[in-house]
Amino acid sequence: NKIALIPGMHTTQGAHEQAQYLLHTSYVKRGTISHPCLGSWVGRLSGKINNTLPSNVSISGGSNIVGSGYMESRYSPLPIGNPETGLQDSVLPDYVSDDQFQSRLHMAEKMNASFRQKYNHKDVRAYTAMYSEAVKLMNSADLNAFDINREPDYILEAYGEHAFGKGCLLARRLVENNVRFVEVNLGGWDTHNDNFDRVPEQAEILDVGLSTLLEDLTMRGMLESTLVVLGTDFGRTPDIDTGRKGRNHYPKAYTCLMAGAGVAGGQRYGKTDKKGKAPEENPVRVVDFNATIAYLMGLPLDKVITSPSKRPFTIADKGRPIHGIIA
Repeated sequence: NKIALIPGMHTTQGAHEQAQYLLHTSYVKRGTISHPCLGSWVGRLSGKINNTLPSNVSISGGSNIVGSGYMESRYSPLPIGNPETGLQDSVLPDYVSDDQFQSRLHMAEKMNASFRQKYNHKDVRAYTAMYSEAVKLMNSADLNAFDINREPDYILEAYGEHAFGKGCLLARRLVENNVRFVEVNLGGWDTHNDNFDRVPEQAEILDVGLSTLLEDLTMRGMLESTLVVLGTDFGRTPDIDTGRKGRNHYPKAYTCLMAGAGVAGGQRYGKTDKKGKAPEENPVRVVDFNATIAYLMGLPLDKVITSPSKRPFTIADKGRPIHGIIA
């Protein structure tokens, strides 16, 4: 009753790197420009709610997460590798006192002052801002938002033992502390081999984390103001590779979902043909999917941001919201 399924998704990209890039940015990957991810757009257009915490966080995303592109690096997602250990290196080591730390900061400030004055451009400003934001967070009680072990045992058990479930719990804690955009990553769906063994294992991990998150947000009265989105790069072939018992890449038809703020749940929007080979009703492009996210977050779809090369871009390119799933 909370979810709107979108089975008519389709994309032009059938390779992981390119398809994931399109999903995150709404633009096709080019060698001449780096586009910002959706979370960077959110930070740029909406700003922070909590001035201490970052506006954009990526959990379990590995080393290849899409960053802020041509926007300033302060809009990049803060990467969290292990949700159970939270934000690493965020407290002083035992051998450094607070007085020593402040003295070192003051010395670094004096050494950097003339350089910043001489080279006043965005990379230098971003480097300075990074240190300032990090120190502010280190000294704030908001740092506790990254510690899922502060949750009661029954909550920890409900989200499960897998990193994805723990990531969903961390996401809830961050949103609860007014972080605008959080991505939790779950890989492992590239089932070229052993499809019928691996998919049930992955599905169980996904079901536990996602269903618990939706229920948790509901019980806390947060789901009405929190948009939950499940996206993927592309689908899998309807046909089985009998030799490997697997499914290959298939960009022509696949399913995503949305729930929460502004979404009319309890429905399936669109459908594929009987064999799942192509959308038959209400096809949805990646840019339309992202435009729906932006629309539901109250972001201006027609707001133009100009890259350093003077090229105009919008948050979802030429995408249009899927009004059929909007309440």
